[in-house]
Amino acid sequence: MEAKALDTRALDLEAPPAHPPFRTAAVLGAGTMGAQIAAHLANAGLEVHLLDIAPDDGEDPNAVVRKGFEQAREASPDPFFTDAVADRVYLGNFEEDFERVGEVDWVVEAVVERMDVKRTVHARIEEHAADDAVISTNTSGLPIHEIAADRSADFKRRFLGTHFYNPPRYLKLLELVPTDATDPAVAERVAQFGRLRLGKGIVVANDVPYFIGNRIGVYAQLQAIRHFTDGDYSIEEIDTLTGKISGRPKSATFRTADLVGLDVLVDVATNLRDLVDEAAQRTAFAVPNVLQRLVDEGRLGEKTKAGFYKKEDGEIKSIDPESFEYTSADEEALGDLGEIWGAGGLRGRLNALYQDTGRAGQFFRETTLDLLAYSAHRLGEVSDNPADVDRAIRWGFGWEMGPFEMWDALGMDTVLTGMAEHDLDPPGWVETMSERGHSFYETGDDTRTVFMPRSGSHEPDPRPGDELRLAPIKQEGQNELWSNDDAALLDLGEGVALYEFRSKANTLGRDVMMGLRECIGRVEQDADLRGMVVGNEGKNFSVGANLGEMAMAASQGAFDVIDQYIDEFQRTIQQVRYASKPVVVAPHQRVLGGGCEMAMACPHPVASAETYIGLVELGVGLIPAGTGTMRLAAKAAREAPNDNHNAIQDHLRPYFETVAMAEVAESAAQGIDMGFLPENTRIVMHEDRRLYAAKQEVLRLSEQGYAPPPVMNKIKVLGEKTLSTFKVALMQYREGNYISAYDEHLATELATVMCGGKLSSPQAVHEDYLIELEREVFLRLLGEEKTQARIQHMLEHNKPLRN
Repeated sequence: MEAKALDTRALDLEAPPAHPPFRTAAVLGAGTMGAQIAAHLANAGLEVHLLDIAPDDGEDPNAVVRKGFEQAREASPDPFFTDAVADRVYLGNFEEDFERVGEVDWVVEAVVERMDVKRTVHARIEEHAADDAVISTNTSGLPIHEIAADRSADFKRRFLGTHFYNPPRYLKLLELVPTDATDPAVAERVAQFGRLRLGKGIVVANDVPYFIGNRIGVYAQLQAIRHFTDGDYSIEEIDTLTGKISGRPKSATFRTADLVGLDVLVDVATNLRDLVDEAAQRTAFAVPNVLQRLVDEGRLGEKTKAGFYKKEDGEIKSIDPESFEYTSADEEALGDLGEIWGAGGLRGRLNALYQDTGRAGQFFRETTLDLLAYSAHRLGEVSDNPADVDRAIRWGFGWEMGPFEMWDALGMDTVLTGMAEHDLDPPGWVETMSERGHSFYETGDDTRTVFMPRSGSHEPDPRPGDELRLAPIKQEGQNELWSNDDAALLDLGEGVALYEFRSKANTLGRDVMMGLRECIGRVEQDADLRGMVVGNEGKNFSVGANLGEMAMAASQGAFDVIDQYIDEFQRTIQQVRYASKPVVVAPHQRVLGGGCEMAMACPHPVASAETYIGLVELGVGLIPAGTGTMRLAAKAAREAPNDNHNAIQDHLRPYFETVAMAEVAESAAQGIDMGFLPENTRIVMHEDRRLYAAKQEVLRLSEQGYAPPPVMNKIKVLGEKTLSTFKVALMQYREGNYISAYDEHLATELATVMCGGKLSSPQAVHEDYLIELEREVFLRLLGEEKTQARIQHMLEHNKPLRN
């Protein structure tokens, strides 16, 4: 059969989906990957059957699957959005429960990486699976077509590889590996579901050893390791040069290896060495002796608390390749990296590293040029599309740029000259591309093309239409409707504006908040605007209020200025809620303090699934004073089954404890459970769709005839009786040395606000009463010496002080 030309661009990935969603799944194999794939399918709302072999002893047929599931429940970071999600995973074993495979829409096989075992399992799957069920294998390196070689034509039509990266919830890449027999509609259905409901970046890989991501990424990792084993660079120096400075994760090379597991890295490298054709590749994937010895001695990395690194006596030490003991790091001899960091963004740093004449530059040139030449030679084998290679490395390994994006950043002539100097021979099509004056990527007004070696020309590489990116919008000057130094109002089209924070760490300083108030007013008064999104594409949505501003004002005794600022902050948050046109807050990643309160106030937020949200003010000696405590008190009263004092107190207590302990939700779903997001929050699984979905929410609200929610004029608060109950509990915590005396004082002040002050009896109050109480307590605490010490410590060390 002639192979079908199927790449990522051929798939319809956009919403609305053209195929039915998966509702049920069976995951076969409860190892690390299988259990965590099951967890993420459950995150997406599926009912999931997790099955594994029954042990030989026969005492508990579910012992193996239960152990895998419990390990997933205890894993950090958590594979599950919330504890309740885990209830959607049903355990079973191959002996008693295999017929459940016939009840599901999607069967994901994730058993041990042995061809004979996988073939046997798929033979059983074919006996039980429904006629329209999709079947996939999660192998990371075995040939996909060989796994299904003995299966029927109908089975092969519904079969493909789905290679998730570990951990499946957090790593974005999902490699789809269709065979020649796979129905393109089946691949498209999985791709659509993977992107829209699992939040994955989809790349179609060829059915070759280890596909795209591992084929390139593991090569780069082993290449860097050899500069330690065969060169004169230390582990720490290599991790410095392959970390943030070059646009890679903080864990860099050796820490990443320890996290993944050195045994896993050895297995992948060994299999690749045996499977690739060229002698040079076999040499490249040979396992370094140091790495093999660590595995042989059971030093497997994080899971055994020893690998390339080990923590001893509070110090992180690294392996000495001669003594094989762990030693303290020597001083790095990499020159002035501060100058390289000062070169600007990643493009500037890469060029500065490349031009560096010292050891840092030598390492960067040698490893980068070799990787780029290797990657170019893999085109036509792992994928025809350079953009898919770049996406696989960015999404699967966490790099900011893939190899061909790095090539363009350094410049075609620079790279080719360097390759010649290092006796590296790029493919002939690269020389042809260079002679024509091309780079890998070319961009127009709203288009991007990528050079495709197979055709010898640039072809469109469109982004899905349901992704909204701010960079091209900001390039058009007329799209900026208003700005100051820390924020801007942008025109997204179709009558929707977006308010973007531009302050450091997206802190909510006075200019940001005053700008937000002004822009809401502008939107309300502009007949051509239907509403506004509050969002950005920063690393985090917002880490909260600008502590530096408040610390400076407090040190100068300008409490009247702070009082005015807090009042303005509160009124701005209230304006987000009560604007006459829809204001949709679109949080993502860390959403702390005032950022959390902004999301809490929004009637219709749209949140990324990976939103880590919480009120953390007690960590700096303050209480939430941007309407957050008021909303939690109101929520407790609203959720109680009746107006009985004890009923409300039972709902208030967990909210009080959450804020008192500065707990942060580990997902948007958990943020809803903890009261930091309203229950009607729209959760977007794919981060790149968040701003688009928020814009669509503004349009939806406008179309239906928007009206803001009513003011809360009767919030039942409990007064002195419940406050006394909380005080007794806090005293017991302090006497047990769980909290400090000042922690007790802060939590008491928080309880005072959440109970409505020292009222003699429960009564209904207006929301403004609680907001004013928030401000009074906040100002009182800000004047205290220990609070100021906590704020200063946070500003200087970025971690809380317990005084």
